[in-house]
Amino acid sequence: MAELFLNIADICPTTRALGPGLRAAIWVQGCPIGCKGCIAPEWIPIKPAHLLSPEDAGDRLLSNPVIEGITISGGEPMLQAEALTMMLRYIKTKKKFHIISFTGFRYETLLEWDRNRKVNEYLDEIDVLIDGPYIELLNKGQTFAGSANQRILNLSGRSFPGNEDWGIRKMEYHLRERNILAVGIPPVNWNRDPFTQQAINRMAEVGGEK
Repeated sequence: MAELFLNIADICPTTRALGPGLRAAIWVQGCPIGCKGCIAPEWIPIKPAHLLSPEDAGDRLLSNPVIEGITISGGEPMLQAEALTMMLRYIKTKKKFHIISFTGFRYETLLEWDRNRKVNEYLDEIDVLIDGPYIELLNKGQTFAGSANQRILNLSGRSFPGNEDWGIRKMEYHLRERNILAVGIPPVNWNRDPFTQQAINRMAEVGGEK
């Protein structure tokens, strides 16, 4: 059996912008939906980015020992459900973290997929699923989900870590050596905000990307 690898767009080991409590975040590369107005269009193409084993990806997410949860986005996580399941099971041998996953598919659609896609096993590892495609016209900035059609589904019924009042949208800007990583669910007109403009200008100075 061939070894499975995750095709990763980026990893952020520490954030408070993608769910309750202090979290790590991972974005997978590749999405077949391609929603108009996607915040990360460079992560839509289904092409190799950074290939990591599930264990290596897990170790990078665990680099901050005090995180309480992990958020998985993309790209489209369901395209890599089997490898993500392996990653989460590895992580949970260290600690039972609170897990959030975004998906552009509806939850009911995922339940109908055939067993070969391993999606049901992935859903079993998730506490909260945020489902449905991003629809730009329905983005009123009133929910932690990107647009009003998307649902926040508590699949496990587990209590949330940290401050449960986590629905307010936040943006963080993580300065790297060669780029700036924007993390969070953007408020409406986020790219017109003066602080955001400063980050975009700084990004241009370092010659990096979002």
